[in-house]
Amino acid sequence: MQREKQDLTEGSLGKKILFFSIPLMLSNLLQVLFNMADIAVVGQFAGSQALGAVGSTTTLVTMFTDFLIGLSGGINVLTALHFGAKNKKSVIETVHTALLLSIVCGMLLMLAGIVFPRQILQLLHTRPELLDGAVLYIRIYFLGIPALAVYNFGNSVFSAVGETKRPLYYLAFAGMINIVLNLFFVIFCKMDVAGVAAASVISQYISAFLIVAALFRSSEDYALRLRYLRVSRDKAKNILKIGIPAGMQNAIFQVANLFIQVGVNSFSATMVAGNSAAANADALVYSVMMAFYTACGSFMGQNYGARKKDRIRKSYLISLGYAFGVGTAMGLSLAAFGTVFLGLFTNDPAVIKAGMYRLTIMGFSYGFSAFMDCTIAAARALGKSLVPTVVVIMGSCVFRIIWVYTVFAYFRTIPSLYLLYIFSWGITALAEIVYFIRVYKKEIVF
Repeated sequence: MQREKQDLTEGSLGKKILFFSIPLMLSNLLQVLFNMADIAVVGQFAGSQALGAVGSTTTLVTMFTDFLIGLSGGINVLTALHFGAKNKKSVIETVHTALLLSIVCGMLLMLAGIVFPRQILQLLHTRPELLDGAVLYIRIYFLGIPALAVYNFGNSVFSAVGETKRPLYYLAFAGMINIVLNLFFVIFCKMDVAGVAAASVISQYISAFLIVAALFRSSEDYALRLRYLRVSRDKAKNILKIGIPAGMQNAIFQVANLFIQVGVNSFSATMVAGNSAAANADALVYSVMMAFYTACGSFMGQNYGARKKDRIRKSYLISLGYAFGVGTAMGLSLAAFGTVFLGLFTNDPAVIKAGMYRLTIMGFSYGFSAFMDCTIAAARALGKSLVPTVVVIMGSCVFRIIWVYTVFAYFRTIPSLYLLYIFSWGITALAEIVYFIRVYKKEIVF
């Protein structure tokens, strides 16, 4: 019988973190491929206007879904902590409370995405010829947000206890369904934007159903049981204490990116389409690097619960090293072979040329984001979420907005817009590392 959990408090950390992270990488990549498949299919079979319409929604979709990712980070940390401490009662209460919280948050975000997309897209200065298609895509896509919330919940629970393969299998199956439905709806049904959105919704509900069914079938402490399905006020408070600041940080982070999108929208429709195609690389690289941030939280959480000081520090450093290495390698590869990557989304040479402006600059920058993001994950694993959130808001959000209205406003070139990423990462990383060192010395005293 396949193991459903593993002890992260024993054994070689370097080897365990790597093998723990590989299924997470693949799982994260598949989630990204849901949206990338949408963009690739419409770009190849529905034309550049449909590509621009779907691409114009990327920042808005990410803003809402990243809130759920932040919330699931709180679930992961608390589950890992209680699991590492072998506290069965707390594990049961955390898991069942987390499911209910995820459903509620997913429903609220779904309503927001259905009711307000036109107003938000207009604030982004979305080009008029792309607006109706973008609104349609958002309203259909957001019907699947509750399912995405539930899947992220299940994935967080399994990751917290050391099981990362099972969510991958479920997401792989749903991902194949998504791609098949994309092609069917767009090529045969001529549904264009509506078709790729509907395909994503269906696949999200499939992945959510499979992961919840697995938790109900499990015989472990973290299994779902209807008789335990209630909100524990104490566990809800602890989950939200970590998850809400993380979710708000992610959402506000995307608000800053909305100002960047406004800057992009000030250029031609070709540049907008090129940016939309190239921006898929961001999600691709971040999703792989994020696997090591999740590993950092899970390993540090279990070892914090087990009170193993040396393994807590090493879990952070090893995860950081892996994230920086893979981010740098992927970034340089994209900078070198960017035209091939962009060719997956468009056949228009002008759009490919426009996209290469972004890929070249970002390719040399991606790896450095690890110093910010992995340190934030480490601080949250020790139960500290509010200060890292404030630091990110100031360093990566406020700083970016200031950059758009000063540096970019002065030069008015696309490279001057994209360079803000690495500068904001550097400033924020420095502050986060200083804070983490202080927290580590204060909290890890056993």
